[in-house]
Amino acid sequence: MARHTTIVDTGLDRLREMARGNFSLAWMDSNPSGWGHTSVPGPVGLRLVDVETGHYAKIPERASGRAGLAPRGSYLPETITSPGFYDLNDRSLLWSDNAAGLYDEAVTRQWNSVTDIPWDLLQELPADLEKALCQMCTGLAGIEMVADDVTARWMSRIDRDFHEVKLFLATQVMDEARHTDVFRKRALANGGGLLMDSPCQQQLLSAVIQAPDYTTAGALMHILCEGFSLTLFHAGEFLAPTEVEKTIFRLCMQDEGRHLAYAVRHLEWFLRHHPERAEEIHSILDVGEQAMFQLTLEPQTIEPRAILGGGGLHDIQLGISRLAFLYARQVRDYLRRLKIAGLDREPRISIPVELPLKSLGI
Repeated sequence: MARHTTIVDTGLDRLREMARGNFSLAWMDSNPSGWGHTSVPGPVGLRLVDVETGHYAKIPERASGRAGLAPRGSYLPETITSPGFYDLNDRSLLWSDNAAGLYDEAVTRQWNSVTDIPWDLLQELPADLEKALCQMCTGLAGIEMVADDVTARWMSRIDRDFHEVKLFLATQVMDEARHTDVFRKRALANGGGLLMDSPCQQQLLSAVIQAPDYTTAGALMHILCEGFSLTLFHAGEFLAPTEVEKTIFRLCMQDEGRHLAYAVRHLEWFLRHHPERAEEIHSILDVGEQAMFQLTLEPQTIEPRAILGGGGLHDIQLGISRLAFLYARQVRDYLRRLKIAGLDREPRISIPVELPLKSLGI
């Protein structure tokens, strides 16, 4: 006969009491402040922002830590203690007022690379265009996978009292995974394949992975890296040789727009509460900008984009001229987003705001 542990014996004693008709039912009246809550669906349905009202809209400035694994707003028995998993528990270090709305948008605009890309429209391309496209997809797939890793790393450390941020970041993890998938798929789908990795990209992404805290990681990953990528995707019309790539850029662009919307508003929130840390953000952006500039002009990056921008290897110089406009717009958009967040980066940006092609004889 099996020997019962104390836990099993206690459970069986409880079951015997229930068999006698003795029930606790204490849970039924455990949370009077949170009972009677109703939510009214809006024109698009019942959103997260529709249910987070009244008792459930109370967001602490600092999580108590006692909630452990409980959802915010529930009743906590005295026996509940924190398991100590979540060390990002200060609202000022992670919050953004638009996180709930961005979550609602994200879950209603999910797409997939299996059926939402018109793969049947793929057509054979000249070898130079196919190789250029595959090289660009090689780099983009690498960037998106690191964005996935970084987002998941910090998301897992955020206290559950700030579930709006955790939920939004969960959609971002899915977005980045989908981006990695779709760029890899495009490289492998049309007679090409993955090409050369980038030492400069490794340097940039290593800086992101090694960022010392959530906000500096976000400034590097989202406002700098994904910001430059978003502007690149906007330029997809002249970089994309077929409707397949145009669709990929268009769908990725809507996702990256959400990521940046959160990152900008979070940095604004962070600087409002910690203005003394602005110099810290500037310093890490010094490092990131230098790495981004090296990556932009590395052959594995600029040459394939120039071939696509010029319509072929025969017009690569035209493509470089067009990329100069793209680069200037990337820098301009980047500085504008930082200014919206409350960080005036323009006086101390560490890279050229334009590529000096004329002075270089291009």
